[in-house]
Amino acid sequence: MDMKKNITAKDDLKWERKLAKKLRVKEGKLWGVDDGINSLFEEIPSVVDSLGEGEILEAQKFSLGSSVKKRKKSGLVVETSSGDVALEHVSIKMCSSKKHEKELLEQGPEGEMAHMVAIRVAKPVKTFGPEVVMEKAPALEESIKYKAPYLRSCAGNDLEEYHQIQRQIRGLLNRLSESNLESITKEMVTIFHSVDRGVSSQIITEEVLASCFGGQRGNEQYAAVFAAFVAGMAYLVGNDFSAELVASLAKSFEDECLRNDELSLRNLTLLLSYLYIFNVFTSDLIYDLLIILSKQLLEIDVSTILTILQCSGMKLRHDDPVAMKNFILSVQNRMNELKATSEDGKSNINNKRMEFMLETICNIKNNKKSPKEDTLQYAQINKWLQKLRVEDIVIRGLKWSKLLDPDKSGHWWLSSNMAFLADNNAEEVAARIEGDVLEVQKMLQLAATLGMNTDARRAIFCVIMTSVDVLDAFQKLLRLDLPGKQDRDIMRVILICCLREELFNKYYTILASHLCKHDKNQKYTLQCCLWDHFKRLESMDPMTSLHLARFVDEMLASFTLSLAVLKTVGLSDSKQLTPTRIMHFRMIFEAIFQNPDRVVWNIFKRIAATPDLETLRNGIKFFIREYVVSRNKGFAGKFKVAKRALNSVEVLLY
Repeated sequence: MDMKKNITAKDDLKWERKLAKKLRVKEGKLWGVDDGINSLFEEIPSVVDSLGEGEILEAQKFSLGSSVKKRKKSGLVVETSSGDVALEHVSIKMCSSKKHEKELLEQGPEGEMAHMVAIRVAKPVKTFGPEVVMEKAPALEESIKYKAPYLRSCAGNDLEEYHQIQRQIRGLLNRLSESNLESITKEMVTIFHSVDRGVSSQIITEEVLASCFGGQRGNEQYAAVFAAFVAGMAYLVGNDFSAELVASLAKSFEDECLRNDELSLRNLTLLLSYLYIFNVFTSDLIYDLLIILSKQLLEIDVSTILTILQCSGMKLRHDDPVAMKNFILSVQNRMNELKATSEDGKSNINNKRMEFMLETICNIKNNKKSPKEDTLQYAQINKWLQKLRVEDIVIRGLKWSKLLDPDKSGHWWLSSNMAFLADNNAEEVAARIEGDVLEVQKMLQLAATLGMNTDARRAIFCVIMTSVDVLDAFQKLLRLDLPGKQDRDIMRVILICCLREELFNKYYTILASHLCKHDKNQKYTLQCCLWDHFKRLESMDPMTSLHLARFVDEMLASFTLSLAVLKTVGLSDSKQLTPTRIMHFRMIFEAIFQNPDRVVWNIFKRIAATPDLETLRNGIKFFIREYVVSRNKGFAGKFKVAKRALNSVEVLLY
């Protein structure tokens, strides 16, 4: 206490040695027994070695309140606190010159400790001692700003690069239209691969959703262009991009439902509908959403259902008629509940929008196509997507609840029939694989018995027989990429399978119709296959002949083929008309006459205006009069319709 207030570092060391001698501390250590911790920090550089003198003085001005014990040593302050405070230790050089520092370090541990102090900078965490006061805290908090999770690792140039990419993507999407769709998608793919995949995917997703549901009321063409862009990107960069975008769309959809924002909800619904139309995902997801909406049938639910049905109602009916039936039943059940709970039986359902929705459902049920569903208006988009073969990356088995699941991870968008692989059950996986192998072996054996003597035919047969539905079989057959003229075997295999069934199955006729509409060569191949079978009618058993007659009828009634397929038969040649052949062609015309008059008219009208088919027209009239109407007078009315169609030059009544 009697010492001078201002002493030098040298005097301070002198007094320390005297005290050490009096206290009999070994090796001159004033800080207790060495526990070895200091040696761990010998290689670590000082955090504030790079700080300037002004910053060091600023750091010394922190005050830690009345609980902090201060000890003056060499003009600096050594501070300790008894409170539970998060501390950051920094070392500050005490010497004012390198020479003085060298002298202190030569003194051993005493000198080393004398020229180092710990300044503890308190952070605002929970404390149990007296309140900590920080004079510089406001200045620190002002410099802290929120950053999105995918931006927290970005700093400086990285953050600027992110904003630059975001501006590029926004600019491309603002210029997106049907005419420049392909070029902008290619530019977007280049940007996508230039940065981290997760970051680029999230930026594009946010910008697409913001462009579609933000702002004014969107139209169908706008939604169609963006949906086609997503489909093209999914093919070029992977369907994980489209899966994440659809999941974000579902989350935004639910948020807008809670806000009851009908305008934004309609825009999102349009985008979702056209993503389905352009084969980003299958009808399972749309039907799942429709069932959820039909459970309540609030005003906003009715509006959403109406938007979906107006955009893609007929496609939904075509892809899965059973699911459409279940949806209609769900709506009817909900309507009955609303009638039962209302006082007068009508108050809860008597509004124009509900009536319009029910009318739309009725039209879809009766296969009455809406003018708004004419896909010809997007012919350019469909042509581009077919060139990309977008149907190869369609996501199957998606459910609405799966999109909203916060715990989804990995490849969650994979088909549900592959979910067993994630169960880590070795026995179940092995049993499934073994079952698949046995099924393939059975299919190959069956193919051999049916005369499938080439690898191409066996592959086609396995695809046709193991597909889930017509659409699945159609897509798998297109993906076979058969070389040369081997794709002609597709129609041959389809016809063989159809004729060998115990009961006639329309699955084969619908599949053949899809293939003929997709490729004209398939139509010509089918016609040649039928001619080959007509030549073998004498050796054909009655059941096979009946199946062939019904197959021809289905092809004619769907307008896939015309009656010109019979021009090689010779229907007016008595020498060729054996009893077996008469029976076969009589079954064909009787099956045709089972159709409505409108269909009968169009079937015969298709060959009326062709001069080269005059012989065929006369032969058809002769055969029907002699072998069909003469044996069944009930077909006389249909025969009159057929004759008027053959003799007329009017437009077809499609």
